[in-house]
Amino acid sequence: MTIKAAVVQFSPGKNKGENLDAIEHHLRAASAEGVRLAVLPEFAIYTAPVMGQEFVDAAESVDGPSIRRLQELTTELKIAIVAGMNETADGKRIHNTLVGIDGGETVAVYRKVHLYDAFGYKESSHVIPAEPGNGDTFEVDGFTVGMQTCYDLRFPEVSRLLIDAGATVLALPAEWVPGPQKEYHWNTLIRARAIENTAYVVAADQSGPAGVGQSAIIDPMGVALAQIGETQGIVTAEISKERLESARQTNPALVARRYRVDKGES
Repeated sequence: MTIKAAVVQFSPGKNKGENLDAIEHHLRAASAEGVRLAVLPEFAIYTAPVMGQEFVDAAESVDGPSIRRLQELTTELKIAIVAGMNETADGKRIHNTLVGIDGGETVAVYRKVHLYDAFGYKESSHVIPAEPGNGDTFEVDGFTVGMQTCYDLRFPEVSRLLIDAGATVLALPAEWVPGPQKEYHWNTLIRARAIENTAYVVAADQSGPAGVGQSAIIDPMGVALAQIGETQGIVTAEISKERLESARQTNPALVARRYRVDKGES
């Protein structure tokens, strides 16, 4: 059993209409290539150069107009998507949220747990951290998709909880901000999460200036099946149940492990 997956890499800005037009353009291109699952970046619907009050002012609910437009596209194009958004919260801060959409419906929601208070940045000034273990997995033609966001990548427990929930594909939208060794960290960590969990990682970053790019689809043995450099666009790859099962037989790390991860405390 196989499906075709895609990562969508672009540079969203402050104009939601333009961002949604760009998303539609890329999703139509993906659909034309037979893609069934497309992963878009973190804050795909709205991004500003500096996170501030405008992120809060521009926030929407998970059933707001931007999400409704994406729902309509999934119905028309017969494609499942994962996308990041700034979600309305308490009027002072937002949730950094992922939505999984398929068949015109939002089938899963995840709110970012680990906020990017690092490398001189302080995301928690404007974002509310969510509880560990929030969010559901969802099914796409026999593959179980789990979602996590950007800085969550640096915490392997997040991925492992999703794997324990049955995930075979880790969808990772990001706005991986440029900085010291950041491209190296990104490329190392997306492969590490695939290898240690013997799972596919579909990692979609923003392109510059807000992200480092290098979106990729990594297979369960750590092989980059497809990767974009710094430019905008999509790349696709087949993900295979046979490859997944073969990798888990060759490297039975999930069965052999002697530690377990719980949801912990926020």
